[in-house]
Amino acid sequence: MMIKFSRHAKRRAKLYNIPDSAVTNILKRMNLGQGEHEIIKAVPGFKYPFKVVVCVEGGTLTVITNYLLKKRREK
Repeated sequence: MMIKFSRHAKRRAKLYNIPDSAVTNILKRMNLGQGEHEIIKAVPGFKYPFKVVVCVEGGTLTVITNYLLKKRREK
């Protein structure tokens, strides 16, 4: 399956210092059907888990966005 990154996903990865290889490793382990999917995975070496939103169409998997999932502090 071919993996493509949207312009938005590339910018988010650069902002949060997320390597493309970390996202592709997560996606290669997943068995995704057609449509849009939200994936939340903890990755060693990062304090917070990743959130990855992807769209699967045909043989192409497009990463719409990816970022570190930080929780708000409750007061």
